[in-house]
Amino acid sequence: MSKQPFIPPKLPIKIDYTNLIGHITKAHRAIASLNSLLAHLPNPELLGRTMQTKEAVLSSKIEGTQATLNEVFEYEAEGDKKENSEKKKDIHEIINYRQALELGVKSLKTTALAENLVKKLHSILLRSGRGQNKAPGTFRKTQVYIGRPGANIEDATFVPPPANEIIPLFSNLEKYLNSDEEKDSLVQIAIAHYQFEAIHPFLDGNGRVGRLIISLFLYERKLLSHPFLYLSEFFEEHREDYYELLRLVSEKSDWESWIKFFLTALATQAEATEKTGKSILDLHTKYKEKILDINSVYAMNLLDAIFINPVFGTASIRKDSKIKNTQTLFNLIAKFLEAGIIKDTTPNKKRNKVYAFDELIKLLNK
Repeated sequence: MSKQPFIPPKLPIKIDYTNLIGHITKAHRAIASLNSLLAHLPNPELLGRTMQTKEAVLSSKIEGTQATLNEVFEYEAEGDKKENSEKKKDIHEIINYRQALELGVKSLKTTALAENLVKKLHSILLRSGRGQNKAPGTFRKTQVYIGRPGANIEDATFVPPPANEIIPLFSNLEKYLNSDEEKDSLVQIAIAHYQFEAIHPFLDGNGRVGRLIISLFLYERKLLSHPFLYLSEFFEEHREDYYELLRLVSEKSDWESWIKFFLTALATQAEATEKTGKSILDLHTKYKEKILDINSVYAMNLLDAIFINPVFGTASIRKDSKIKNTQTLFNLIAKFLEAGIIKDTTPNKKRNKVYAFDELIKLLNK
C-alpha cells in the first residue's frame, strides 16, 4: 500500500512554553554574548568570509559532498583547475552556498525573508554542480519522497505534501515567518525550520535552503549584528537525532522535543562561534603587533586580506589587500614569509605560487 503524502498543520500552532523556558533563556544568553563580540568588530570580514566558507562546507557535507575546508581554500587560491570532476562539483556547490548566504544578507536590506528571496537563494545554490537539472529557483511540480537510495515510495521514510499544496503551505509559512505571532523568536525559527523541511518545496536543496533561512532570520530579527551563527555543524554531529526529532513532530506532534533540540543547537553553536571568533581576533591582534617590524604602509592591508583568504596566490589576494602595485605585493609576501606569518605551499614552483596562513586554518578546523 502506497504511503500517503503528509500535510503539515497550518501555522501558528499552540505551543506549551512551560518546559521550554530554561532552554529559551540559555539560547538567548548565548546569542546575546556572541552578539556583544560581533557588534564591536572593527572589520566584520576578519571573521565573516572564513566562517561563511566553513558553514558552506558543513552544510553541503550533510547533503553528501566530500570536499574539505582546506580544499575549498586551495581551489579559490589556484583558480579553476582541470581535476577530479566530482571534487570540483563538490567545491562549486560549497561556493554556491556561500554566495547564496551573501546574497541573502544583502537582499534583507530591501526585501523580506519571503518566497521570492528563498527562490533566489535556491537558484544560486543549484546553478552549478549536481543540481542544475533540479529546477533551480522553482517550486517542485511533482510528488517526491524521502528514503534510502533506490527505495520506492512504499518504503519511504517521509512523503512530503503533493505539489498542489506547496503554494498555500508556503504562503502560510511566509506569513508566520514575518509575523510577531509567536511569543519567542527562537521558538519561531525552530517551528519554521521544521515546517520548511516538511513542506519540502524544491526537488533538491531543501536542507541547505532551510539552514540558510535560520541564519538569515536571526540576522533579520537583529538578534545578531552579523549573520555568523550557523547550525550545520551541530546538525551534522547529531544527524540521527535531527532526523528522528523532525520525524516525531510529523508522526506524533512532539514539538517540545524538537524545539528543545533546536534551542540547544543555537546555544551550543553560539558559544562555539564566540570562542572561535575570540581566538581569531586574538590572532589578528598578535600579528598586528608583529607586522610593526615590517616597514610598509601596506602591511596591515595584507594582514587583513589573509584573514579573509587564508590560502592565496598573488592574483587571488590582490583585490582584498587593495595593493595595486605587483612588486609591492611580492615584496610584502616575502616579508610575511620571512616573519613566519605565512608559508609557501608550492616551494618547487617559480610561478603561480600558493601561500597559506596555517594558524588561522588550524583554528577554523578545530
